[in-house]
Amino acid sequence: MTTPTRPPYPPVPPAPRRRRRSPARVLLAVTAAVVGFVLLLVGGGLAVAWFALRPIDTVGEVEFDRALAVPPLAESRVDEQGRRVFSLTAQEGRSDLGGSGTAATWGFNGAHLGPTLRAGRGEQVRVEVDNELPKTTSVHWHGMHLPAAMDGGPHQPVEPGGTWTPEWTVDQPAATLWYHPHPHGETADHVARGLAGMFILDDPVEQALDLPREYGVDDVPVIVQDVSLEDSGRLEEGRDRGSTVLVNGTVGPYLEVTTERVRLRLLNASIHRTYAFGLDDGSPLVQIASDGGLLPEPHRTDAVLLSPGERAEVVVTMQPGETRVLRSQPGHVSGGGLSDRQVGGADRLDVMQLRAAAELQPSPEVPDPLVPDIADHAGDEADAVRTRSFELQGRQINGKRMDMERIDEVVGLGDTEVWEVRNAGGEPHSFHVHDVQFHVLGVDGREPGPGLAGLKDTVLLAPGSTMRLLMTFRDHAGPAGDTSVPYMYHCHLLRHEDEGMMGQFVVAEDGELAGPGTGGAAGAATGHGQHGRHDH
Repeated sequence: MTTPTRPPYPPVPPAPRRRRRSPARVLLAVTAAVVGFVLLLVGGGLAVAWFALRPIDTVGEVEFDRALAVPPLAESRVDEQGRRVFSLTAQEGRSDLGGSGTAATWGFNGAHLGPTLRAGRGEQVRVEVDNELPKTTSVHWHGMHLPAAMDGGPHQPVEPGGTWTPEWTVDQPAATLWYHPHPHGETADHVARGLAGMFILDDPVEQALDLPREYGVDDVPVIVQDVSLEDSGRLEEGRDRGSTVLVNGTVGPYLEVTTERVRLRLLNASIHRTYAFGLDDGSPLVQIASDGGLLPEPHRTDAVLLSPGERAEVVVTMQPGETRVLRSQPGHVSGGGLSDRQVGGADRLDVMQLRAAAELQPSPEVPDPLVPDIADHAGDEADAVRTRSFELQGRQINGKRMDMERIDEVVGLGDTEVWEVRNAGGEPHSFHVHDVQFHVLGVDGREPGPGLAGLKDTVLLAPGSTMRLLMTFRDHAGPAGDTSVPYMYHCHLLRHEDEGMMGQFVVAEDGELAGPGTGGAAGAATGHGQHGRHDH
């Protein structure tokens, strides 16, 4: 009997029939794979961004071993026509910004920053601006009420080797203003290199008050910037958020205080960072002024929030022999997450040390009130003839990027208007208007805080926030039909401005453009509030 032989391996089952996948299933699988890949990239990108924007903390690490440099008051002369004449030269230089070597910088009348210009209300001012830089630049008088042709925006470039001589009559309250370049698409880089300076205005109302006013002694400019430095000390270009803080170009500065009270004129001249200035021991700052001049009354506060371009004047009371640190505290910008980190909202930064002498000269108490009314400049809401709406999102305003050839808004000479500005995006933006100082009527439907009670030209809007701004266009109308010299409105986070977050407006008789040169301007203007002279 023969035993059957077992096969060496189990029999192979027949291959199953392959089911054809429907086109819909294939599309679904491909879509899922693509979405998964994109989410992986986005998640990785967010992780990288989160790490790159990790909080910076310099508290206790700053040596404060350099005396604060105080920008000199600019020399001036009065010419035969009675004009006060200043001279500014934009030039290259090298500066010690705290690295192991010097950095290539730009400045006015020097290697870095510029002198403080000072003029009184009613004076006619003329500035001779020479450009010795290798690039075209401009000089914008931030916060100044003046004709558009003298404004120094992107329509008034100064070529290398060229000269520009604007002149105007100062006609606004005493205030801390400033000047900086405004070349279209390059403003951030020019300011980051050091082209900035302060412009102080005086008037009889402010001079009649018993306030600290000896420049450089108890009335001190505080121009704050942040920079990124390479190991060699060279400025890192294209960085919007630095870990080195400069005050008047000084790293680790201290100010010798010789009076019981000292007035600090705070200017945020950074290109992107927002600061919440306070004192390390929690003692109050007494804010007496904002962008456009004195507040109605002093405001005692533990922090003053300033986005790029904003100013505030504060008075600090010192005791003999004590030391305090001016510090920027975190948590000052709502929105949370990356949006806060982008503008430094999670950072703690030691900015400047105040050192009181063993004996201090007496100073009077801060007067209260300061100025009774600001309506004579911003106007009265009851007189507003129009409300315009502005939506900030991405790098656009009202869905448009900046176009040098397009006029976006036309306002009527003498008109009082309300501008309603909404931040519809997911990151903080600021809003700056050339030519006029405005009054903040409301923030997200609420009354503004006391720090916003004065005249302003720049405000910070957190994501989702809306502000209502009241302003009056009293004079400086251009010729009918002339759109060649507009004013600007824009985000003052300077990289945002450079990337297109800016629009243009003109002041015209009766709010109308006539004649050649308007192109599509009238159509652009009518889309956002130009509905009629009494459209509220």
